[in-house]
Amino acid sequence: MPEPRSPHRTAPPRRKRPTLLLTGGSGVLGRALIEELSPRFRLVCLRHRTAVDDPRVEEVRADLLEPGLGLSDAESGRLAAEVDVVVHSAAATNWKAAPESIRRANLDGTLTMLGLAARADAPFYHLSTAFVANPLAPEEQERFPGAAAYLASKTEAEQAVREAPVPGAILRPSVVMGDSVTGRIAGTQGLTRALGAIVKGQVPVLPGTPDARIDMVPQDVVARAVGDLVRGEVTDGEFWLTAGAEALLQREVVDSCLEFAERHGPRPHPPRLIPLESVHRLLLPLIEGPAFPEALRRRFQTYAELLLVFQRALPFESSLGAPHCGSALTKADLREALVRNLAAWSTGPGGLRGRRQRTRPTPGQADQHTVDTGKLAS
Repeated sequence: MPEPRSPHRTAPPRRKRPTLLLTGGSGVLGRALIEELSPRFRLVCLRHRTAVDDPRVEEVRADLLEPGLGLSDAESGRLAAEVDVVVHSAAATNWKAAPESIRRANLDGTLTMLGLAARADAPFYHLSTAFVANPLAPEEQERFPGAAAYLASKTEAEQAVREAPVPGAILRPSVVMGDSVTGRIAGTQGLTRALGAIVKGQVPVLPGTPDARIDMVPQDVVARAVGDLVRGEVTDGEFWLTAGAEALLQREVVDSCLEFAERHGPRPHPPRLIPLESVHRLLLPLIEGPAFPEALRRRFQTYAELLLVFQRALPFESSLGAPHCGSALTKADLREALVRNLAAWSTGPGGLRGRRQRTRPTPGQADQHTVDTGKLAS
């Protein structure tokens, strides 16, 4: 007969949650990663200047560019002893910074974290960018040194991960947009500002063709794919966290912005799309002349830099939907996410507060509400 169950028998001890060390926790993707990973892992976030300020994580003040992270031997030893997994999401993404500082942050910072992962004998998950597949032409590198340094440093950092003595997976998201449901994002990045400017009718021209792909993926979709890979203990390989063939075309992105604007006021005049060769040969030399308004020059140069990097004729590969790599996206998913992102942007600083609301016009009424933004090229 089976032994009767003892009323005093205790349950087996619960396994301690593994410790995951995360860099870049205060960034756009870092916030989404905390949301995704905190239920399963004890999170330790390295922070330098910006506090993560989240009760679900333990913060350690550190500097990725200092030997030993700028920590004492005791602190560094404790981290190495406790850490089970490293997710390296921190990166220099401000293309206005000096190229050497961008390279140092993205390459040397990765090397420092690989050293810690080796001491901890922990697998390493490196957040790179899909746009390493978009190398800039020599003319573009000279005109946009910040973007060129960013892409080159990411390429070098990937090679460092491949050569490291620890298991390492390379994860390549495309443009990370806000949450697919709420539209919220931890910080307003360049592409969000560009889309907002289209909504406001402040962009007379855009570089690129109507059929160029703008590959954007919501932050929660990227974070879920990263979480699936970490939880699935997939510790090597290269993964494209992109929309791939489902990416929206530039004309679809512009149309979505104009339709959103029309629900909140007059429909702006659509920006004229300029082929890239004309941008280099005619438009950029024109706006760099002394007669061009400085504010408009800065705005267009920023958008030109973003879109020259962020658009593609051919689709990226996509690993989304593969085993242990999140869910695939459809164009419908991306359109809905874009509209929700615009809605969240519109209520924040620099959004549409105070813009006159009106009902959507019938097609025959649309012309009388058009805003004349002028033309830079004819």
